[in-house]
Amino acid sequence: MDNKKLVVLTGDRPTGPLHLGHYVGSLQQRVTLQDECTQYVMVADLQAMTDNVDNPEKVRNNVLEVMFDYLAVGIDPKKTTFCIQSLIPQIAELTILYLNLVTVSRLSRNPTVKTEIQHKGYGESVTAGFLMYPVHQAADITCVKANLVPVGQDQLPMVEQTNEVVRSFNRIYQKEVLVEVKGMVSAVPRLPGIDGKSKMSKSLGNAIFLSDSADEVSKKVMQMYTDPNHIRIEDPGTVEGNTVFTYLDIFDPNKEEVTVLKEQYRRGGLGDVKIKRRLIEVLNTFLDPIRARRQEFAKDPQAVMKILLNGTDRTREVAAKTMEEARTAMKLIYE
Repeated sequence: MDNKKLVVLTGDRPTGPLHLGHYVGSLQQRVTLQDECTQYVMVADLQAMTDNVDNPEKVRNNVLEVMFDYLAVGIDPKKTTFCIQSLIPQIAELTILYLNLVTVSRLSRNPTVKTEIQHKGYGESVTAGFLMYPVHQAADITCVKANLVPVGQDQLPMVEQTNEVVRSFNRIYQKEVLVEVKGMVSAVPRLPGIDGKSKMSKSLGNAIFLSDSADEVSKKVMQMYTDPNHIRIEDPGTVEGNTVFTYLDIFDPNKEEVTVLKEQYRRGGLGDVKIKRRLIEVLNTFLDPIRARRQEFAKDPQAVMKILLNGTDRTREVAAKTMEEARTAMKLIYE
């Protein structure tokens, strides 16, 4: 596919600041893609409400927090269009139209949704809004006719369901209004949390945030899961599944030294504290410029909000054209 014809839609739910898992999962992709594609980055506040319906202030307050992180990592508003989901009414309208193309049983079988329902313990109490999350996401993607979406491995079923909606719409209404989308998985699709038990997540309390201070990073790294059988320094240790080495593999620029450390750890004679201290230095060196830029952007929240609102206006114009095409295909134009 010609890069010049790529339209990218990506984004995050504003339920808190972003963390290292977001960075390796999609943020660094967005920095690269903005020079190659037409890119939209959405702050998905409506989707954040699906499990924060009783705490709208949390969602509202984190819209800017997420934007500070976006700008701090180098996503440039001159190259990327930022937008707020709830201010694009065409997304809600498309969602309603798409719901007639998807069965309840299909939504219930979506692996991503099933996992989230189990994780949150919803059971039979799951709301209709939460269940229709994939349809809403399909509307996000198709409203700008995106054909590429950077996602984590666990989000690929959402992309698959978006394409099912696209194919159903074009087939039923006999017009190629919508375009199919490809999911782009990062080189590091899943970063474990500091507990080593699951992926990094705000809700699980195992995340290192891009905005964490040097002291906070230090405390969190010192809590990291390593090898429970590596009790004494002289004991041979296991590198595989060792969270500290997983992070060093990703963030330490000196790969040769990391290889030497792994060999020493396996033989015995290298303590967990030493490798944790190295990781603290590596992460703080990586995060220092991001933290500094973030602090600068946070000094002028009105300017950052203006970036968001201007981008939302541009996105709304594109979405309105898609909506008009969809209405025309569905014979919903009345004159």
